[in-house]
Amino acid sequence: MIVAGFGFRTGANVASLCTALAAAQHGCAPVSALATPHDKLALVSELAEALGLPVIAVPPDALQVPKTQTQSIASLEARQTGSVAEASALAAAGPGAQLLATRHISPDRMATCAIARSGVEGPAA
Repeated sequence: MIVAGFGFRTGANVASLCTALAAAQHGCAPVSALATPHDKLALVSELAEALGLPVIAVPPDALQVPKTQTQSIASLEARQTGSVAEASALAAAGPGAQLLATRHISPDRMATCAIARSGVEGPAA
């Protein structure tokens, strides 16, 4: 499974998410799911619906478990993680997940996106 994780500011829109996703996904395999903190689910759900992908709501405590490669002071203060996008992608991809792309910031600086791959292959569908 390949997951795009998102973090974003209040006031972000689907276009912000799309540009962050496009930047993060450059050179990566297509994503199979989107993820974000559960309290930010509404906006990411809009994008997921448009892309025909499932969305995973990440609980607050799960954001603090993965070690992120990048560090944002705003993310540390608000969510106790260096990158909400990276932590969301890693948490949603499950145990042993690896980042394929660290957080990328949308041109309007309203959204971030990171890509992670599951560390454990699931059963064939």
